Amino acid sequence: MAGIVGVFRNVVFLGWLSIALVSTTIAAGIWALQMTTTVAAMSAKAASTAVAHRKQLAKAVAKAKAKARLRRAVVAVPIAGVAAIGYFEEQDYQEWLAENPDGTRKQYACEVASLTAEVVDEVLQDLPGGLRPDPETVLGYMPECE
Repeated sequence: MAGIVGVFRNVVFLGWLSIALVSTTIAAGIWALQMTTTVAAMSAKAASTAVAHRKQLAKAVAKAKAKARLRRAVVAVPIAGVAAIGYFEEQDYQEWLAENPDGTRKQYACEVASLTAEVVDEVLQDLPGGLRPDPETVLGYMPECE
């Protein structure tokens, strides 16, 4: 009789263990499927956001290039060019002033000069050797800023 109770106890334990393992396996499978779906959705959203950002960036760069091209074309005309330079500079100053309400024209000029100094060497390198001025000569025309 003690042997039958021991066998019954082992069968019940093995049955319970089998059910627990099967239910754990099913729960882990469902969890893995949910996580896979979540990762796929996040990856798709990240990819679409990256594509949209690249398009916006390319459009902004193209617009800036077109604006610069238009400015160069207008400035090339002697009388209209002088007026256009004044207009474009005033427009840029007003945009800067909106971002820096306590700023002065001197601060704007210094900021423009520092930005120009950063790129002047690159611009000069693009010029042919015979037309390229000495960088120190060009930087000598930059205003002194604090």
